[in-house]
Amino acid sequence: MKKYLAILAVAIVGVGCESNTYEDLLDEEVPAGTITYNANVKNIIDANCVSCHSQGGTASFRLLTNYVEVKAAVENAGMLDRIQRQNGEPGLMPQTGRMPHDKINTILEWNAQGLPEN
Repeated sequence: MKKYLAILAVAIVGVGCESNTYEDLLDEEVPAGTITYNANVKNIIDANCVSCHSQGGTASFRLLTNYVEVKAAVENAGMLDRIQRQNGEPGLMPQTGRMPHDKINTILEWNAQGLPEN
């Protein structure tokens, strides 16, 4: 009986564990002050989205190569929802895995501040 309880306890603990990347564990903060596309968001998009969302990419139907395109994706294409989904959820972007929390939060704060370009 004790053996079964021990196995059950290990299984419950294992289900509750979450895998994090080193970047997630650093818990970096969102930049202070005004967040702009050019200063803060462009680098995140370039590093995580443009390889697919550019001319010739696998998702070239939704380009994310400049301010106008990224702003439109936030406002009209559900980008904020898709970047906040958990690993394994359908529709998560980027498809290679969830971005670190600080990157997601920077984009969310940029949206909250009205999506300024400069």
